[in-house]
Amino acid sequence: MKAFVVEKYGKDGVRAAEAPEPTVGDRDVLVRVRAAGINPLDKMVRNGEFRQILKYKRPFVLGHDVAGVVTQVGSAVHGFKVGDEVYARPRDLRVGGFAEFIAIDADDVAPKPASLSLEEAAAVPLVALTAWQILVERAHVKPGQKVLVHAGAGGLGSTVIQLAKHLGATVATTANTRSDELVRSLGADVVVDYTKEDFSKVLSGYDLVLDSLGGANLEKSLTVLKPGGLAISVVGPPDAGFAKQLGAPSVLGLVMNTLSRKIRKQAKRLGVRYEFLFMQANGSQLRKLGALYDSGKLRPVIDSTFPFDQTLEAMAHVEQGRTKAGKVVVSMAPDND
Repeated sequence: MKAFVVEKYGKDGVRAAEAPEPTVGDRDVLVRVRAAGINPLDKMVRNGEFRQILKYKRPFVLGHDVAGVVTQVGSAVHGFKVGDEVYARPRDLRVGGFAEFIAIDADDVAPKPASLSLEEAAAVPLVALTAWQILVERAHVKPGQKVLVHAGAGGLGSTVIQLAKHLGATVATTANTRSDELVRSLGADVVVDYTKEDFSKVLSGYDLVLDSLGGANLEKSLTVLKPGGLAISVVGPPDAGFAKQLGAPSVLGLVMNTLSRKIRKQAKRLGVRYEFLFMQANGSQLRKLGALYDSGKLRPVIDSTFPFDQTLEAMAHVEQGRTKAGKVVVSMAPDND
């Protein structure tokens, strides 16, 4: 089958190749890929940023978001059948959406929301699961709380704005002038134009900040939290909880804590908290999120769609910051079969 595989870590480590079709285990569903989403995580895995924890055996197929049609089900799988349209963020060490076929653990798969096209559905899993795991599982956001979402026009930010608003929060976001109308249409109550204002000078008293930029932006984010407030970053630095989540040795947890010591000390000094989140695959949560998409509470934001054979160009589009808003998707049209 056609696929885009990581042969070596680094910017030039991915190439188009012929790869063997996946083996289907008892608990797997085999999916013919119709579309795949591009995520910053693809670049991070390609570059080997998590290779001490995520020990992929190269060559491996890249791609963390997928939508397609079930073509085979394992003997222990219930609830899916051949012909079902599904979407998923396959679990770590089993990714591979940039291919004609992928075998996915059935626990990671959910029916595609009926209201979404396959291309739209492919833009959803990773960012929607991340938003859910931050707002619902970690922060337990309640009506009336204040949430700041950085980069609100991005794939993750645009999803977090919508879900936070659905949960009843007052939502602020950072965006540029051209994205103001979009983020307000998604539910943002307060928009700080980062090209003109410093968010840390105009915002205060927030219960939660979602940081997807890191560095100085994360440090300033701590200052807008109310006492006891929480800053969650999806770009790091990682903490011991990340190592524990992935079942890594305890010594690696100590390393992670060392990496995040500075930001955790800053948070403690300000009377607030810091956590790192690395989202986990979860088909059950995707079912709940699918209902929100079908009810109109959430909608995908797509920047552009590339044909499957231009997957490397699609990755470059994201990596070079050419995305104006939302997600980039690659599509494998049915007539390519």
